[in-house]
Amino acid sequence: MLEGGLKTTVEPFPETQVEFQRILDELALLDHNDLTTRLQVGGFLREPKEIAGVMQRCQECIYYLPHRKWCDLPELPVPVEPNWWCRLWKV
Repeated sequence: MLEGGLKTTVEPFPETQVEFQRILDELALLDHNDLTTRLQVGGFLREPKEIAGVMQRCQECIYYLPHRKWCDLPELPVPVEPNWWCRLWKV
């Protein structure tokens, strides 16, 4: 989907827990099988993104399961690649 040019919401990057929670709340309302909208709301990119001088990618995110190539954030259970990025990235 991302390879096909799917537009995702990469901004704003949540700077506070309140902003982070708003995105989680939006994701929680989605149908569990709605992969397209989950990728859009999560703000996925097929490449790393630099935020505040730090290069971020799924591989270093606390929610990334490397052996499954999976995002384990309960509101965003989707397959991901290690070099991708999303706006819910956390260390």
